[in-house]
Amino acid sequence: MNLDEYDTIIVAFSGGKDSTACFLHLLECGVDPEKIELWHHLIDGAPGSEPFMDWPVTENYCENFAEAYKVPLYFSWREGGFKREMLRDEQPTGAVFWQNPNGTVSSSGGKGPKNTRKKFPQVSADLRVRWCSAYLKIDVMSAAINNQERFKGQKTLVVTGERAEESKSRSFYNTFEDHRCNNAKRTVHHWRPIHGWDEKQVWEIIERHNIWVHPAYWMGWGRLSCMTCIFGSENQWASASALFPEMVERIAEYEDEFGLTIRRDRSVREMVEAGEVFEPTQEYLKHGTGEHIGTHMETSFRAHMLWKDALRWELPPGAYGENTGPN
Repeated sequence: MNLDEYDTIIVAFSGGKDSTACFLHLLECGVDPEKIELWHHLIDGAPGSEPFMDWPVTENYCENFAEAYKVPLYFSWREGGFKREMLRDEQPTGAVFWQNPNGTVSSSGGKGPKNTRKKFPQVSADLRVRWCSAYLKIDVMSAAINNQERFKGQKTLVVTGERAEESKSRSFYNTFEDHRCNNAKRTVHHWRPIHGWDEKQVWEIIERHNIWVHPAYWMGWGRLSCMTCIFGSENQWASASALFPEMVERIAEYEDEFGLTIRRDRSVREMVEAGEVFEPTQEYLKHGTGEHIGTHMETSFRAHMLWKDALRWELPPGAYGENTGPN
């Protein structure tokens, strides 16, 4: 494929290792950085919203990454985020909002049929019940592309970081295909450039570019998603509870209220009780800081995204660790 043919290349950027590898791969392919945009979907709602499911530091991490590489970063989100969608009671699904290159914010939707959800997404490959991926990510990006005039008559490439190694279902994903927003008005293609990579290749490109990865990996997580991802393992739930007990307890209280747990076989409290806190997380809680973690476990990430020349790049302790997800 000829990457020079595209007017805009959108990287769906979570801040995790795979989306980071996609961005770096584009640079190594010689793509003009001025064509690249990083898009991050804010799970908990508008910028600066109180964290409910996601890592408090992720928003700021993405901002620092974009600043380090001098590429634009645009946030998009569903009105009220995860929590509002979960608590809908005879209400329509919230509108989608997105940031524009001129600094304004636009929106679409929010006037659909009224209905009730009142439940967490369930651990399932079916997006109808695992609604967080569809409502807070996939549909949000589609709305932002479909409703921006700047993409009409243009050729746009959407880049995402799914890898075949992650699961049997993802192994069947197409590496290249038409994006769901592709139509007669706009050409939009979808490319998964690292679909055939193994995790070793992902960490190798990150090392080549001396990237200071997201704090989750330094705390022992092998995968960046929401901090309290519904697919989280016992150890991840225990570690999340150790770091932010109030966040995890709020989730447990909603399980009580709904009379329905995220996992059909046990509650969040039972997951926490059965798990073991990751050793790096224990060290962080014991000492309050760390050479690679600093003071950014809340909402501010102060470290520069590129390692200082005097600091040797190191593989974070979460690498090759638990990769629980929709796999």
